[in-house]
Amino acid sequence: TAPIVFGRLHVLPPVDEFLGAYPEINVRLTLSDRNVHLVDDHIDVAVRIGALADSSLVATRVGALRRMICASPAYLARVGVPKAPEDLSALDCVNFAGFTSSAAWTFGAKDKRGERAVPIRVRLAVNTAEAAVDAAIAGVGVTRVLSYQAAQAVAEGKLKIVLAAYEPEPVPINLVYVGQSLLPLKMRAFLDFVAPRIRERAAKVDAMVR
Repeated sequence: TAPIVFGRLHVLPPVDEFLGAYPEINVRLTLSDRNVHLVDDHIDVAVRIGALADSSLVATRVGALRRMICASPAYLARVGVPKAPEDLSALDCVNFAGFTSSAAWTFGAKDKRGERAVPIRVRLAVNTAEAAVDAAIAGVGVTRVLSYQAAQAVAEGKLKIVLAAYEPEPVPINLVYVGQSLLPLKMRAFLDFVAPRIRERAAKVDAMVR
């Protein structure tokens, strides 16, 4: 299982390759933004984005994602580029409620010591990252999404990243599975095959937004 958009963009392609390399193994891929229960839902491996709660699950880190602030070049040309998080109080913000439902965004300090919440003025609230990105491209305001959600728009020049120096710590990407003394061979084969490919794709996303 994996989050819907990340799974479609960055998990399904490695799974497709795995099926080609291992014709005797079948895969059931469930894309859901809900953290499914591995045992109850009969899931062998989950891609989890974000800090992991303490559990008996075994985790293999395959990358990290930035929490980015971005806006269209046209919008920034009209209102000015924010120099510090507090400048957002004068700008229109597109809030992705699936990421944070409060009217505040968390930022780090330039020296990376500690984080702080900064109030924002929500002009538009949406419940999907795709809608937030589209609204930002259209010039509604600035938005905050994970790097993979806006990487293509940034690479194409449709969005510009701002306040990069104040971003909080990146969000980890992990493959998690239930710990057991001896993994089934097909599961070990899957992990060994897919993990480096997802790691490579996460690195490419990071390069796209540098």
